[in-house]
Amino acid sequence: MAVHPIEERYGTAEMRAVWSEQNRFSCIVAVEVALAQAQARHGMIPAPAADAIAANAPKASLARAQAIESEIGHDMMAMVKAISEVCGDAGGWVHYGATSNDILDTATALQLVQALDLLDDKLRRLLGVLIRRANETKALVCVGRTHGQHGVPTTYGLRFAIWASEIGRHVERLGQMRPRVVVGQMTGAVGTQAALGPQGMEIQAAMMEELRISSVDVSNQVISRDRYAEYFMFLANVATTLDKIGIEVRSLQRTEIGEVEEAFGDRQVGSSTMPHKRNPVKSEQVCGLARIIRSAVEPALGNNTLWDERDLTNSSCERVLFPEASILTDYCLRLMATVLDGLVINRAAIRKNLSLLQGINMAESVMIELTKKGMNRQDAHERVRVASMQALAENRSLLGVLSVDREVMRYCSKPELEKLLNPDSYIGTSVQQVERVIEKLSPLVR
Repeated sequence: MAVHPIEERYGTAEMRAVWSEQNRFSCIVAVEVALAQAQARHGMIPAPAADAIAANAPKASLARAQAIESEIGHDMMAMVKAISEVCGDAGGWVHYGATSNDILDTATALQLVQALDLLDDKLRRLLGVLIRRANETKALVCVGRTHGQHGVPTTYGLRFAIWASEIGRHVERLGQMRPRVVVGQMTGAVGTQAALGPQGMEIQAAMMEELRISSVDVSNQVISRDRYAEYFMFLANVATTLDKIGIEVRSLQRTEIGEVEEAFGDRQVGSSTMPHKRNPVKSEQVCGLARIIRSAVEPALGNNTLWDERDLTNSSCERVLFPEASILTDYCLRLMATVLDGLVINRAAIRKNLSLLQGINMAESVMIELTKKGMNRQDAHERVRVASMQALAENRSLLGVLSVDREVMRYCSKPELEKLLNPDSYIGTSVQQVERVIEKLSPLVR
């Protein structure tokens, strides 16, 4: 029976698998095997024992480890015993010189490799959707909004390109943080490697070479949690970008705006009582789950403030944080890619909204041209501002008000004003900017 929504409702099978108990146990077994092999290479344990551990440890059972834990009350020692049981006489060398978190934290690194690979893939797939939509709409002129009010025109392509650029930075951040986040350790009870003797540093390096991850430079009993905090802040940053996109989709899908709409299935139901509803439920899901993902940051930061060489306050917390935040972020990435891939764009509504203010939102264009033709910039601003307020108050077009202003007409003819008030002629370099973003980011797409 599912208890948490990530078990069934929110999440992908592949990311759930990364944080499953079985995969966690498999990673722990892999770390114990790598430790034995590294120790054998440096003469710390017999080579035949390391070979036997490598051959038999994968046969160990999670169920057996759980049964032992129910008796002894220590999860790591239960796993050591379960692994030792299947390794015969060589089992006596399992976990030699290690403390629990040497194994547990290094196993977390192996899980993080898998999680980051999945997140990287989904980020790049979302980036591909955004680039395609940006290219499709690079010349689609629409009204720009600031403070929720109509401003000068922009393009839908520029909006998609801005989001694509943000996702591109997340791809870059993921690559940059990998070597800081994905690290293992073999440092012993308080970080001194005393149990490993003078070859401790070499054994740690050999162990991580076996696992194909990096080693800490220095640690106490646990890997410093600033590394994991960076991972959770990254997830929160990604989730916030998706939240930002979701909010915009929801806003633009409002009935009175109606410029975009989430794809809606033929048999999809929007409301249990209002049969007509077509709600942006996927974007709303993303926005809601982003709040949960961001909430992981504070406890993740707190996990770095442990007593002395360590305490246990991080452990229970991380058992919740890692699967929950990782699974939800992965799910939101897939969901937002689906939303944007199928997003319906209503060009008629876009055009209608663009002309809603009868040219008043083009006031800047007129002000700039008046200044170019010799009017003082501040005078031009004030004259056009007053005309705009009059047009709003009287529900008239800005052209109608300006065309009877003798001072304005000294500088611009009516045909010139008509051209200045055409939104299609006032999108600046937006198309070129979109094309530059597409060219820059396309190599990142999968």
